[in-house]
Amino acid sequence: MLEAFEFLSGANESTELVVELTFEERQKSRHRATTRSGEALGWFIERGVVLADGDILVCKGGEKVKVVAALETVSNVKTEDALALTRAAYHLGNRHVPLQITNGELRYQHDHVLDDMVRGLGLKVESGSYPFHPESGAYSHGHSHGHSHAHEH
Repeated sequence: MLEAFEFLSGANESTELVVELTFEERQKSRHRATTRSGEALGWFIERGVVLADGDILVCKGGEKVKVVAALETVSNVKTEDALALTRAAYHLGNRHVPLQITNGELRYQHDHVLDDMVRGLGLKVESGSYPFHPESGAYSHGHSHGHSHAHEH
């Protein structure tokens, strides 16, 4: 099994090894997955790190594995009405829902109750399969080059 104890943030290097991970999996500091080519992979990184699309897991043997955000069922809210979008973001944030925010659009993990709430605010909600890249939060310290050297796992 490939074992990674560090990662490179936003490296966007080209590698032969790729692992597709959901947002939930990218939040785990210790996890096992399988690369696209079928190789077992385990990582042991600093708690609190959320791996992002394009990050590179650096394995003990020098191998590099590129992280790709997997397609997930998410809800999309699109509107040109900035006030309506801000209200929706406020109410979703009040429920501690991870949100991906772009110009004129909100995206969150699909939940029919949340969809109904957003529709009740007068917005249209569509669900589909997309990569999910939520905001890291106001109090996060970014995520640059990470290390974890607890090799006793």
